[in-house]
Amino acid sequence: MGQRAAIYCRVSTADQSCERQERDLTAFAGRAGYIVAGVFKETGSGAKLDRAERRKIMALAQSRQIDVILVTELSRWGRSTIDLLNTLRELESWKVSVISMNGMTFDLSSPHGRMLATFLSGIAEFERDLISERVKSGLAAAKARGKKLGRQTGERPKSDRLAPKVLALVAEGRSYRWIARDLGISKNTVADIIHRHKSNDRILISTASGTES
Repeated sequence: MGQRAAIYCRVSTADQSCERQERDLTAFAGRAGYIVAGVFKETGSGAKLDRAERRKIMALAQSRQIDVILVTELSRWGRSTIDLLNTLRELESWKVSVISMNGMTFDLSSPHGRMLATFLSGIAEFERDLISERVKSGLAAAKARGKKLGRQTGERPKSDRLAPKVLALVAEGRSYRWIARDLGISKNTVADIIHRHKSNDRILISTASGTES
């Protein structure tokens, strides 16, 4: 019995199609004697894409329902060298390989696969260093321009955005615990929003009283 394969196709933009990748990979699977367990297609940038279809393949690999993953190029599978290496290590623990049509096979149980993983680890570390260097350089340049970095004192972006919803639910008689669960925030955040709202009301009343006198 042949090995079970998941075919993964991805294109970068909506005006492109996965048809060619699917056709080429299906033919490749047939020549190699693989049994195609499923074809998974995604559209979008590798960096920004949520990769729901890739997650489905990872779930199949974890449950041992497939033996290999077929792609036209490794760039179709990995967001970056770091991401590629991390997923390869997960797949290794499930005895699943990634095979590219260009002839590269990543099976980390083999000496060749482990050598490639070592090579990728070096590239991944280099990538991390480059990213860190760019971030530090960008922060230094922004600071030199006088730009304030990070959240400023007194700013609460999420709680300020949710405050109207919290206040409306309190007015409906909902409990703090119910509101926290419904909005996906902590009970302390709910209490803080209510406290700040009451404090603001007291300030407004005090200011109004001073004006009238």
